[in-house]
Amino acid sequence: MTNEAGMSSEAQDTYPRITRRTLHEEVLERLRDMIIEGRLGPGQRINEGAVGAQLGVSRTPLREAIKTLASEGLVEIQPAKGAIVRKFSAGDLLQILEVLKTLEQLGGRMTCAQASDETIAAIKALHDEMMELYRTRNRLDYFKLNQAIHSAIVAASGNDVLVEMHGTLQARIKRLRFIGNEGPEKWAGAVAEHEEMIAALLKRDGDALAVIIGKHMDSTLVRVRDVL
Repeated sequence: MTNEAGMSSEAQDTYPRITRRTLHEEVLERLRDMIIEGRLGPGQRINEGAVGAQLGVSRTPLREAIKTLASEGLVEIQPAKGAIVRKFSAGDLLQILEVLKTLEQLGGRMTCAQASDETIAAIKALHDEMMELYRTRNRLDYFKLNQAIHSAIVAASGNDVLVEMHGTLQARIKRLRFIGNEGPEKWAGAVAEHEEMIAALLKRDGDALAVIIGKHMDSTLVRVRDVL
């Protein structure tokens, strides 16, 4: 059976749809990347004129992106100073990682117990894609996929409250987790931990996955402590 465009109903269901990103989404991602990569450093004021000119956009979409980043905890709006890239202390990071570790361990156990085979296979596919980015040393895209894997494991738990809390905290320390991969030794260590996580996930061994997640989070603090 075909539709007016001459496509079968089966092809219509499986053919990927074209998605268009809004200007807000584009500016938001670019600005977030500038913070993650350190081009806008902790404690630095975001000069709207300079950044807008660099990105080729007016101040209106830039300010909307800054508001979103402020809600994520990456940026602070200070009276008389404007938007400032948030600066975290070692104590801040320790507290956030302690809570993130607990959330991800719970999410990992729940996912191993109840996620579908298709969902776990999809997470494994993300991991495989991430490993290819590691082999080509594409650090920023690797990091984004890395964070997507953490989010996907928690999302597969099916607990909306858990997902929301995890997303909020994860967004706040993107820059710090990104610098945790600086240097080949630190990066290799993080990759090895992710290999262990995926192996436990494929076995649906929730307890083993929780242990590895705990080790991974503890190692993250060690990897960034010297930078802080």
